[in-house]
Amino acid sequence: METYQLITVLGPTASGKTSFAAALASQLDTEIISGDSRQVYRSMDIGTGKDLSDYIVNGKQIPYHLIDICDPGYKYNVFEYQHDFFRAYDEIKAKGKLPVLCGGTGMYIEAVLKGFKLLDVPRNPELRQALKDKSPEELERILTSYKTLHNKTDVDTAQRAIRAIEIEEYYRKEAPSANEYAPVHSLIIGMDISRELRREKISRRLQARLKEGMVEEAERILATGVAPEDLIYYGLEYKFLTLYITGKLTYEEMTAQLEIAIHQFAKRQMTWFRGMERRGFTIHWIDAGLPTEEKTARAKRLLNLC
Repeated sequence: METYQLITVLGPTASGKTSFAAALASQLDTEIISGDSRQVYRSMDIGTGKDLSDYIVNGKQIPYHLIDICDPGYKYNVFEYQHDFFRAYDEIKAKGKLPVLCGGTGMYIEAVLKGFKLLDVPRNPELRQALKDKSPEELERILTSYKTLHNKTDVDTAQRAIRAIEIEEYYRKEAPSANEYAPVHSLIIGMDISRELRREKISRRLQARLKEGMVEEAERILATGVAPEDLIYYGLEYKFLTLYITGKLTYEEMTAQLEIAIHQFAKRQMTWFRGMERRGFTIHWIDAGLPTEEKTARAKRLLNLC
């Protein structure tokens, strides 16, 4: 019988992974660690799709970690995430529970499952000055000289592209020699959702979130003093919302371009997960359209619990 140290639930945006992970955690009496690079930010609730109500199952709050841990404007990174993850992981394991990692940020998930040794990359003012007037196309060409771009998120904004180049330049000189953490043996469950259903859910969810006050949420964040370029840094919803609020886009342009960007993002997520399989991970795909009870039953069978 295989013994797992962790359960990982992954999938593209709008695949229902959070509600499934919460239902599974409820049945296993355990806790969830978020694997989302933007849900770490306080006040960025609607735009990041925190859906915290999903963590309440049968009237009971499922404990979660690494959500709302830093303020908007801060540039959280995978190095910090890895260390924060293992602190939460050890805390849950100390209670005798099997942690559930749930999210869609492939780099974060893979970093903890493999135990990569990562470096805390400092700012490089000289490099940033040299890159500040480069066009997005030029920045992408520079970044591709360091590595193959599997994930276009790195070049979604100029700030992100410059930071990605800064990291690659640092690693070229200071490459880590060993893993910092041991790899984690995890049961990995993927939410398998058809492209058509995923597109439909993304479009429907975007309209719902706009009605819930997503624009007003971005306005409140900007009103606290977060610079527009810093909110744009987070990409997707906050990039296009900020461009609309600052008059760079009309409302119609914002919604149309944002919807396209979210569809593209979901496709990139799936590309990363398929790449994980090529890199040796076994992902057990479960039909996202199945009833929750059937999905959790399948997961428990994979755990040899039933």
